[in-house]
Amino acid sequence: MLLEDIQGAVVAEGGPVVTVEVPVDQFAVVGAILKEKLGCLFFAFLTAIDHKEGGLEVVARLDNLDSMVCVMLRTRLGAGNTHCPSLFAVYRGANWMEREAFDMFGIIFDGHPDLRRMLLPEDWVGHPLLKSYAVDTPYPPYR
Repeated sequence: MLLEDIQGAVVAEGGPVVTVEVPVDQFAVVGAILKEKLGCLFFAFLTAIDHKEGGLEVVARLDNLDSMVCVMLRTRLGAGNTHCPSLFAVYRGANWMEREAFDMFGIIFDGHPDLRRMLLPEDWVGHPLLKSYAVDTPYPPYR
């Protein structure tokens, strides 16, 4: 299959959704391949997971609604890394979801044209969905 040919990609099957884990530098490249070669034109969502010491993970679901192909595209950023290639150039629907992941997790999507907070004020300190976020911070934690 096409996805196994991508260096570093791990494809796991076992249900209606195919999971593809790729190195962070291949995230947007594989997103483009899924759109162009597999017809995954529908950008369903993008989110992130904080694995504490293991670092952040970015997860996007891309669907081909005609052939019922669903792909969960995943990449681990690694400990201390907050940069991930943006999917915005391939999927315009990634715009607000990448901004939300930036706002809540602090992930910097390289290549995003307007990466700024969207849920919290610009002067908010921290990223509330990180497990390291101090919950005892007095509201609002402005600078």
